[in-house]
Amino acid sequence: MTARAVALRSGPTTVAEPQSTPELLLARTALGDEQAFAALYDQLAGPVFGVVLQVLRSRAHAEEVTQEVLLEIWRKATSFDAARGRVRTWALTIAHRRAIDRVRSEQSAADREDRAERLDLRRPYDDVTESTLDRFDRVQVRAALAALTELQRESILLAYFQGYTCREVSERLGVAVGTVKTRLRDGLVRLRDALGVHR
Repeated sequence: MTARAVALRSGPTTVAEPQSTPELLLARTALGDEQAFAALYDQLAGPVFGVVLQVLRSRAHAEEVTQEVLLEIWRKATSFDAARGRVRTWALTIAHRRAIDRVRSEQSAADREDRAERLDLRRPYDDVTESTLDRFDRVQVRAALAALTELQRESILLAYFQGYTCREVSERLGVAVGTVKTRLRDGLVRLRDALGVHR
């Protein structure tokens, strides 16, 4: 039985022995003992789900995040340091962090959709004049973007045209977040100068 199979089962089938504390079960899990993980799962699933549900307020999302948390506990069992606290506290900390991450991710997606909807709004305009100006603006913007370094250009396109956060841009480009922020700032200054935009 794989860890995923254990984590995704519909309900508890294992009764933990009275002396099987979460600490002992996690230690055995770290050695690859799937039965110990099944017992640990039964002990932690309820409390983890409760913490996640409090943050997400959606049962379906809470169930999904609970499975992610329990799989993370399986994968990180060997890295748990008993000197730093109890297993239950560690598990609930992971659960809270994962739930907050999900909220932020959903908010980021909602913000991107909102920006996209606002960009789609069209005001009435004179077709000929607007299409001429649009073509001229596009040519100017393309020329200004072409003058940037590749990393500046990619960072700006991802952040401002596709709505990615600095962290998401850094992950996609494989560079540090600080580097992305610097490239964005420098690139925007160069774009502003190239387009003749003055504060």
